[in-house]
Parts: sequence; structure tokens; C-alpha cells
Amino acid sequence: NGVVLKPAEQTPLIGQRIQEVFEHAGLPQGIVRAVHGAGEAGAALVESSVAKVFFTGSVEVGRSVGEACARRMKGSVLELGGKDPMLVLADAHLRNAVGGALWGGFANAGQTCSGIERAYVVREVADRFVAGVVEGARRLTVGDPLRWETQVGPMISREQFETVRDLVDDAVAAGARLECGGPVEVDGLPGRFYAPAVLTGVTHDMRIMREEIFGPVLPIVTVESEDEAIRLANDSVFGLGASVWTRDRAKGERIAREIESGMVWINDHMYSHGACQCSWGGVKESGLGRAHSKFGFYECVNVKLVVWEPSRVRDFWWHPYDETLGRAARAAAQLVYSRREADRQAALREGAMPLLKVGRRLLRSLARR
Repeated sequence: NGVVLKPAEQTPLIGQRIQEVFEHAGLPQGIVRAVHGAGEAGAALVESSVAKVFFTGSVEVGRSVGEACARRMKGSVLELGGKDPMLVLADAHLRNAVGGALWGGFANAGQTCSGIERAYVVREVADRFVAGVVEGARRLTVGDPLRWETQVGPMISREQFETVRDLVDDAVAAGARLECGGPVEVDGLPGRFYAPAVLTGVTHDMRIMREEIFGPVLPIVTVESEDEAIRLANDSVFGLGASVWTRDRAKGERIAREIESGMVWINDHMYSHGACQCSWGGVKESGLGRAHSKFGFYECVNVKLVVWEPSRVRDFWWHPYDETLGRAARAAAQLVYSRREADRQAALREGAMPLLKVGRRLLRSLARR
């Protein structure tokens, strides 16, 4: 199957590079083709005769893509917004948890759909965790992304920069405390930069805890228990990824099962996006379907069943029907599926003779062939 790739209009070179990689790998020209443009180009692709659409973007646009595909009776896989929670338990390895928060919250300047956008930390370790994250965030270098020593580059656009600043300002006005970070200027570079920000004193009714930030901002909430952390983590319209930080694997796996998300990492975050054998996708308003792994391949094919019947015996459920066949079928169903031993014994008594008669019919059918 051929693939048409339309990257976001802000990142056209990525799409072109992906096309070149496949051509360098030996695929014939045209099998993977990048096309460029704004929303109109994407809409034209959705309206075209392509058999399947994979979309990554906002919830609003994702709904439109899904509706358009449904009208044309073709499938779509939607990877939409995220509001990934990080749950730090009392027995977490704090140094690793702090490092994971810095990575998950500020990688790519926080502009990843599966980045950490909220952290829930049990009270026993909250002060040490906050202190470690604030200290680490202040050390991250903001600047030219082409320089090796830079950890945080620019925002993708002026609009996204304003969105991040507005959400942080709204939280501070509502009583949150900005521990570090905020807008900065980088000498010689025209882009919009935002130094990694850490917020404390946030409450769950603030916009910054409800809306997707898509920037280098980490709100931290102190909770009284693991159960409260789970409840707050699930209190979101999004459900892409989540991470649980604990030394107890059994506990981590139990909590992972309780979290409403498509992916849960224990003592790490987001990294499996680079492992093609791991599925990728979310629940709730974070999307539908899966990419990557065998499940991603299944999204790209139409499953077809082909059956060959080698038997010479006539199937007993074929016409004609009579009382003997009906009683035999009822007895067989009770023998196979009934959970009560008394029912199975009754079925055997009542159905033994009909079952024998049906068996003789099958043998005679085989003898005639």
C-alpha cells in the first residue's frame, strides 16, 4: 500500500525527511509521498479515496476527521490531545522521579502530546520532590536547539507561546505559585522561548489542570494518598499516557490497571514511542485506535476469514430438522455450557438417545460419500 504523509504546516521538513528515508531504504519513488499545506490540504486527503486515515492533532480537528471518514465508511486512527499525569508514591526512587519529571515535562519544550502535564505527589515526599524538580528545571539550558548543550528550544509558534503564558498567568491569578520559569529572550534568536516552569499550590479546578498546556510547564499537586492520586489522575477528559513511580512493581502494575489511559509507564515516561513493538494510542478524548506494534499493522489491513472444510461428514445442523435433532442439540448445549452438575446429569439422561441417533445419521452420511 502507498502512503501519503502530510506533516503539520509548521514542520514541513520533517515530512520531507521521512519520505527521503524510505526512498533511501529502497522503496520505489512515490510509495511514500509527503504533501504540504495547511488544513485545506489535510481536508482534501480525508475527502479523497485513501482507504485509511491516521491523524495526530487536536481533539476538535480529530472529531472532524473522524466524522468525515465515517461518512465515507473508511476507518480512522486518531491520536489527539493529552494531559498525562505523573503519580509519585511514597516509596518512589526520588532521584529517578525528579529526573523523569524533568524529561517528561520539558522534553521538546513540553510540546509533546504525551508529555507530563500534571504531577500528583504523596505528602511524605512532596517537599523533596518539588525542591529537586525546581532545582533541575533552573539548570536546564534554554536556547538554540541546534546546539548540543541546549535542553529546551523555542515554542513552535507565537500562538502556542501565548497559550502557555495565558494558562500560567491564569493559575497564578487563581492562587498558584510559580516556583521558577517563564518567558525569556535568547540573544540572537527571534523565536518565542519559555523557560521550564514549575507550579505549586494548584487546584484541580484551575484551567491549567484541565486544558492541554503543550509547553514546558509542570503543575505539581500534593495528595494525601495513592487513592487520591489515582482519582485525580482519572479526573480528566484525556487519557493518552500516565506514569507511576514506585519501587514496588506489584503496586505499580495494580495502579496502572486503575488508571484510565492507553499507556502507563512505571518508573519512566513516554519513552516507548521510540519502540516500534509497543502500541501507541489513548482513550477518552485522547483518541481512537492504535499505532505502532502489531496492533498498528492491524489498523492498516482488512481482516478476511477464509475457511476450508475438509470433512466428508454432513454437518448435523443442516436441514431437514426434526424432534430428534432438536433434543440432541439442546442436550449437547446443556452438557457443554451448564455450570450445574445436576443440569448436566439431567441433560445426559434425556439426551443420550437423541445424541446416539444423530451420531448414527452422521456415520451413514459418511458411508455414502
